[in-house]
This record gives sequence, C-alpha cells and structure tokens, in this order.
Amino acid sequence: MRKRLQNRGIMGEINMVPFIDITLILLIIFMVMTPFIVQSQINVDLPSSTAVNTITEDNVIRVEITKNGKISVMDKQVPFEGLEEELTLLLGRAHEKTILVQADKEVPIQQVVKVFDVAKKLGAAKLGIGVTEGK
Repeated sequence: MRKRLQNRGIMGEINMVPFIDITLILLIIFMVMTPFIVQSQINVDLPSSTAVNTITEDNVIRVEITKNGKISVMDKQVPFEGLEEELTLLLGRAHEKTILVQADKEVPIQQVVKVFDVAKKLGAAKLGIGVTEGK
C-alpha cells in the first residue's frame, strides 16, 4: 500500500475540461438570451420628416398605393399581379434605380412589404418610403 501512495505523488495539474464545459454552456446561454433582451428594450417612435428630397427624379421609380389599395407605377395604374412586369420594364438593365413607395397612411404595412418584396426580387438598388413634410 505504501508503494502505491509514493508512486502516485501529488497531482500538480489542474483538470481544465470541467472549466471549459462550464464556459461553453455559459456562452451558449448568453447567445440564446441576448436577442430576447435586446428586442424587449427597443422602443421606436418614428417622427415625421422635414427633410427635402435629395434623390434626382430620373433615378426614381414611384409606386403609389391609394387608400382603397389601388397601385400605380409612375402615374400608370396597374393591378398587383402586373406590378412585377411593370417594374421589370422600368428597371430594365439599370439596377441602380431607387423604388420609392408612397402609400396612404391608412394602407396596411403588409401591402407595402409585398411591393418591397417584388422590387427586391427584381434587384432594385434602393428601396424607400415616401413621407409628407412635417410642420
């Protein structure tokens, strides 16, 4: 029995595996919880705009959505099903153009998002939302 104790001696190393395990578990917990913490702290109160339009008119394709849901592209009324075709014709091969959506304030945001989806699918360089000047 004495030989066993003398051969083993005092262990002078620290086993790092448990510390690494705990560190990785804490890292995973923080990575999962961070989006929930950040999302609950964001409060957005959007102001009205008083800025002047700085985009030149030749690079802008205007899409207007009226209160009753009618869509017009560059003052030409089109159904939603024909929007993709009309934007394809106006964009052509020049994808540096901006698509500006001017929707009535009572239009559901989902309809504006659908227009953005079509525009992004066609490869528009920039998307924008038109606002009225604040007083």
